[in-house]
Formats: sequence, C-alpha cells, structure tokens
Amino acid sequence: MTIVKKDKVKIGFAPTRRNLFSAETAMEYADLTRNKLDQLDIDYIDIKDINDDGLLYDDEGVERIYKKFRDEGIDGLFVANENFGNEWAVARLAKKLNVPVLLWGPRDEHPAEDGSRLRDSQCGLFAIGKVLRRFQVPFTYIPNCELEDETFSRGVKVFEKVCNVIKVFKNTRILQIGTRPFDFWSTMTNEGELLERFNIQLSPIPLQELTKEIDRVLVEEKSKLAEGIENLRNIAIVEIADDKVEMVIALKIAIRNLTEKYGCNSGVIQCWTALQDEIGILPYATESLLQDEGLPVTCETDIHGVISELLIEAATLGEHRAMFADVNNRHPHNDNGELLQHLGVFPFSTAKDKPVLPESHFVFDYPGSVAFEAKPGTLTLCRFDGDNGEYSLLMGNAEVIDGPYTQGTYSWVEFDNLARLETKLVYGRYIHHVAAVHAEVVPVLYEACKYLGITPDFYDPIEEKVQGYLRGE
Repeated sequence: MTIVKKDKVKIGFAPTRRNLFSAETAMEYADLTRNKLDQLDIDYIDIKDINDDGLLYDDEGVERIYKKFRDEGIDGLFVANENFGNEWAVARLAKKLNVPVLLWGPRDEHPAEDGSRLRDSQCGLFAIGKVLRRFQVPFTYIPNCELEDETFSRGVKVFEKVCNVIKVFKNTRILQIGTRPFDFWSTMTNEGELLERFNIQLSPIPLQELTKEIDRVLVEEKSKLAEGIENLRNIAIVEIADDKVEMVIALKIAIRNLTEKYGCNSGVIQCWTALQDEIGILPYATESLLQDEGLPVTCETDIHGVISELLIEAATLGEHRAMFADVNNRHPHNDNGELLQHLGVFPFSTAKDKPVLPESHFVFDYPGSVAFEAKPGTLTLCRFDGDNGEYSLLMGNAEVIDGPYTQGTYSWVEFDNLARLETKLVYGRYIHHVAAVHAEVVPVLYEACKYLGITPDFYDPIEEKVQGYLRGE
C-alpha cells in the first residue's frame, strides 16, 4: 500500500515587541516560543538574523523580514506578541505577504511588587487585531494563554493545516479529460469564475489525447506496467482478465503522465460511456489507485468534487486520502443512516478488507470497477460547490455503522439528523457527491474558509462548537 507522507508547510515566525516595554523580556519569550515550535515539529523560518533582538518592531524590519519570507516562500505568518507588540509593523508585514496570519501572545505574568508590568501582551493583541481589520487582513487567533497550554498547541497545529489548505487551493490546476456526460447537468461548473475568483485553472483535453497516451504507454513503458500490475495483484483480489489488468495500469500511468505534462495536481474524467467503448474498461480501479498516490481524480467530470477532495486531504496535511462518494440511499433500519457509495472511487487504503476487482460492474457490463466496504471510524465530509455566483463549503461529521452488503465501494454512516443533510442537498447549492476522510478536520476547513473567500456551511448546528474548539475550549 502507498505510504502517505505529511505535506510540508513553511511558517514565517515574526515575534514582535513595542519599545515602551521590556525588550529583554520580549526576547526571552520569543526564544521560549521558538523552543515550543521545535517541540511541535513546526517548520518555521526565523528572523534572528534581521536585527539584534530577532523581533519585529520597525519599518526597516518590516522590509527585511518581508523580503526574507517572500524569498523563502512561506505558506503562513505567525505573529507572536511577546510584549505589547507593534500593531502597525505587524499589519504592514501581513498586508505585504498576503498569506494566512496567526496571532497569539503569552499570558502576562504577575505584576511586580511596585505594580509595574513588563509586557501587557493581551492589551497589545486587542490593538493588533483591530489594525489587521483596518488593513483588511484576515487572521487566525489563538486566545491569550501559556505556551504549555493545550490551547496553544492545538491552535498552532490547526493553523499549519489551514495554511496547507490555502496553499493547495490556490495552486490547483485540474486536468479535465473529456466533457461532462450529457445527463449530468448537476456537475456543470463555471470555468471563468473559478479562474477569476480563486485562480483555479482547468486544463481540458479530449478523450482521444488520453487514448493516444495509453497506446504509447503500452508500447514504451513496459517496466512501469509490470510494476503496477504486480502491485495491484498484491493489494487486491483481481478477477478480471490479464489484458484488462494491463489496461487498468496503462490508464493510470497515462493519466499521471498527462497531469504532469499540464502541471495539474488533480483530474476529472468523463467516465462513461465513450471511454469504455474506446479502451474496454471502466476507469474506477485506476482512479482508486491514483487516489492512494495523492492524485485525486473524480468521475462524471465533477470539478467541484475534486476540489472538495483536495481541500479535505490538505486539511489532514496529506495524512489521509479522501473517499469520493454519492450520498444516495437511506439505511433500511436506521432513520439517520445513509449509504455513501460509488462505482469504485474510494482509495484502496480505506478498505475494511482486501479490495476486489470484479469481472464486470453491476450497472455497466465492463471490468475496471472496485468492490469493498470502507473501514470503520468517524468521518469528516465536505462538498465545495457554487451556483449563481455564490460558493460555499458544506461540512460535518458522520459515524460509520453496520449495514447491508451492497455493490461497488461503500460505507453506511449515521448522521445526527439525516433530514438536515437531505434538506441541505436539495435546497442548497450542492449535489450529492461528497469527499470524506477518516479524520476530524471540520475546524480546519471552517477556519480556512475565511482565507478562501467562500462561506462555511454546516448540515448540523455545530458552528458554536467548532468556534469553541478553536478557542481552546
């Protein structure tokens, strides 16, 4: 099985001070903060080389720090308010960098016997927050707390994941193989809006370009084919003919080659019916393999669906692969139970037992599908979607439960109130395709929405609970 590597996120660390308060104390707390970031295994770029203090407090520092962070390609900015801090320097730096911003300051110590105070960090946080709003800089805030509090660790780790979501979203280019199937009006998208509003780019190619690449792979990439076939037979029960197995792997290699050619991090494909007429298989086993390799490819040319997958995987720092599923049948005995199912677009790594490549699909009389029940656990579900010029991200949780056998890749799940989800999918701007991971990342997705320019939406009334989690409650 593919080993999933943690995505790398680079944070610019800019501790700040104000001249009126103790510079020595601010420097001391900045070093303590650095030590904690090291303990949390955060990859950060420091500013100790910028000035003698290693702190942000003046215009010269703003310019030098900006150039360093820009050249290092940081994904987020962490401002630690080590005493009152310098609100205008922080705001100018954050505005120039245009990356997600994390704001925090350590809890103030007991006043001295003479009543004097060394830092007033909390007061400075209020000032910095106000000025960041004036500069129209969105930011994330960790409540004023001690370095050793769980609130701090949680806040930093959530921010790291948020930065990854933003990085992936803003650098998304999708290989679109073929048009959407005619009957799927629900998967239509506005390519121009995706580019203009979010810098999400599509790279459309005809099916013939894919089949031409498959033909080349079959002739020129024999060693990759053999390696892929051996891997597939190791991780799945393969019931299809040898030439069809070869085609499953040839299709995988061809799609990966084309995504690399066009600089894409994901793909969508017109999965029926022209494709199987051309190559004799369905693409679902191929898609499942690509999912596990970190290259999500969704069927039915669902562009918003693959964006949903990218977002939810990025929220786990790439440690979990997303299942792409239809929300499509109520549980026969549980009023809040629902079937998440598809023709095979679940990563092999999410299988409860060894996956099967059956001789033919239960709807289409072609090989190339996958069959297995997904493993148990708590899921986060999300759907990025839009219509009439408005975009939002639907999100929430569900628990895997027992249910009857069904064909394809599937999982029975229980919601707190299925009627709420059903109503959202009918009335909202969403369709019934969702991305799901075996991880709790709703707070990460929620916080990321402020940087993405999309509206967070919930199918359960959990917004206050999510906000409480982000406050460290």
